Order: sequence, then C-alpha cells, then structure tokens
Amino acid sequence: MSGKSRQTARQSRQRTIVDHVVTNGFASAADLAGLTAVSLMTVHRDIDELVVRGVLRKYHGGVSAQPSTVFESSSDFRMHAAVQEKEALAKAALRFVHPGMSVILDDSTTVLALARLLVDVGPLTVATNYLRAIEVFREAEDVRLLGLGGEYSRTHDSFIGLSCQEAIGRLSLDVMFQSTSAMTESMTFHQEQEIVLVKRALMASASLRILLMDGSKVGRTALHRFTPVVDFDHVLIAGEVDEAILDALGEHTDVIRVPVP
Repeated sequence: MSGKSRQTARQSRQRTIVDHVVTNGFASAADLAGLTAVSLMTVHRDIDELVVRGVLRKYHGGVSAQPSTVFESSSDFRMHAAVQEKEALAKAALRFVHPGMSVILDDSTTVLALARLLVDVGPLTVATNYLRAIEVFREAEDVRLLGLGGEYSRTHDSFIGLSCQEAIGRLSLDVMFQSTSAMTESMTFHQEQEIVLVKRALMASASLRILLMDGSKVGRTALHRFTPVVDFDHVLIAGEVDEAILDALGEHTDVIRVPVP
C-alpha cells in the first residue's frame, strides 16, 4: 500500500472511530479495534492522534467524547447534542436581531444554529471567533463578516488566546449571543480558563447580552466560574429544567422559556 493510500485509510478509520465515540459517548480500545478491523496497537495510535487533536479524551479502559466538570467536549460531539433544543433557541433568539445591527457570536454550537438563521436577516455586521460560523457567513452577501483571530483550538474549532481577546476588546456591538457549559440559578461556568476569558471579553463588547442554554446544562457546575447570571440581559432556555431553578433564575435576570417542538 502506498503512503497516500495508508494516509487515506487512516483518515477513514479515524473518522469511523470519532463517529462511533461521538454517537455512543464512550468506547473501549477493543471495541474500536473490532469496529475498524485493525490491531489494538493500530487503534491506540489512532486514539493518541485524536487525543492530541482534542477530538477525544483517553480514560483507563477507553476513550470518551462526553463533557465533564473538567473537560469540554469537542465541537464534533457538541454538534450532535440537543439539536432540537438548539434549533428552538435559535428561532427564539431572532427576535433580538434586526437588519442593520452589529452582532457578536461565540464558538458554541448552540449559537451556530442561530448563525445559520442570521444569513437571511441582513444587512448585518457579524463578528465571531468560531470557524464554523465564519464558514456559514462566508458567502452571505448581506453580512459584513469580522473574523476574530488568535490561537486556533482544534477542540473548539475556534480562535482563542490573548490576540483574540484583544481583537474583541476593540469592538463595540449591539448584541452578543453565547452559550456556556453549565449554569446554576445564580452563576455560569465553563471547564476551560482560556474559553472563560474569551467569553468575558465577548460580554464586555456588546450593549445587549443574551445567553442561550439547553436544559441539560442548567443546574450543573464546571471547573471555572464564568460570570453571574445577573450579567445577562436575557437567558433563553429550551428543554426540561427544574422549576425551582427557573424561579430562582428569574430573580436575577429575564428568563425566557423556549418550547421545543
């Protein structure tokens, strides 16, 4: 087999591994070896490459794509989670956007669902550090697109770091949309410090600040405190959430329940 053929086979095998782990959340090396019909040694090499790229996380006995209080899941995993809730949140968030506005979006897959709808709202000025969102707006003639660069994160498929924070700090926009990993009735959280710093910069860049959350993220915590709930003007929530938490949230900000079809 030629070098190019081996590379193609490895890429195809790794795509199969990622799809399987993303779908199931966790898999053992033995499972993956059987799935791809290769040796355990080959599977471990594939896993090591995917871990370095930030797509999967290695545990004793296997690998996972699921988030935890310490690790955020990859963008690939998050793309397949709570899809109906994200689409419902995106449609509800459109009420806050009007032609001629300037909008800034974070690197969450929840807000990516909104980005796909904003293409038809223009003219708009849109700033984002999320590569997938940049691709959404790349051909949108009615959108003036500002890409926020910095250090590229393979896990998040976005740009982060000091350069990104400085780029955000030079902007003043009408409305910001973002999501995060976890939220209690009074505080928001994320697993990664660098992402928290970018999210805080986003908060400071806009006059109107809106948080979009599916119900699975509510009533949870993560390693780093992001910002108090009261700092958001509106919090849109879709999916099942404990009513006591919703009542407590309502004491800190405007909470909008979003029905899921």
